[in-house]
Amino acid sequence: MAQRRRRHPQKDQVRAVAYLRVSTEDQALGPEAQRAAIEGWAARQGVQVLSWHLDQGVGGATPIEDRPGLLLALQDLEAQGAGLVVVAKWDRLARDVMVAAMVERMVERVGARIVSADGVGVGDGPEAALMRAMVQAFAAYERALIRTRTSAALRALRAKGQRAGEVPLGYRLAEDGKGLLEDAGEAEAINQARKLREDGLSYRQVAAELGRRGLRPRGTRWHAMTVRRMMALP
Repeated sequence: MAQRRRRHPQKDQVRAVAYLRVSTEDQALGPEAQRAAIEGWAARQGVQVLSWHLDQGVGGATPIEDRPGLLLALQDLEAQGAGLVVVAKWDRLARDVMVAAMVERMVERVGARIVSADGVGVGDGPEAALMRAMVQAFAAYERALIRTRTSAALRALRAKGQRAGEVPLGYRLAEDGKGLLEDAGEAEAINQARKLREDGLSYRQVAAELGRRGLRPRGTRWHAMTVRRMMALP
């Protein structure tokens, strides 16, 4: 008979690893606001946040293996002996019920737990578990609603003969609102990013180096996920 996997003993509940997530759809709760919410909660609870991890431009239904920030947070959780993974709100963890359940299971296996700075779903009892499931279900519904509305808006734009969808990296929108023109600055950033990857740098290291070289991204700064998307361009 196969042996059941033993769980790790409960970790220190006053040591935490923080996880932040921002997608392209929901900018209302940005990284700064999430960090402020977590810092306020940690100060009230007497919890020490050992490290911070961010997934920028990552949707709530993105699989765990495609979230470098979350993977690093889970590594830190065990490496630093933290007992908590703290998020600003439960939907920052995931907007997909299955993804959220998988993350929670992985955290529990190392003797830790997930808490939300807004206090929703805190606790180990059935009431807290039900509340977390309800929050995740509503988040999944909201995500589906946003996608439906977005699809309708894109169809309306196409019907008017206007360009629909995101302008790809390396290009900018022409004055007619339809055509694409090469963006010299972004094209140069793509070329340099590829060379840096060939030299063995990680996505995170490439992002940092592009910033040091003064190559400006579309957002406030380069992120590992942006570099990864660039690598997939033809």
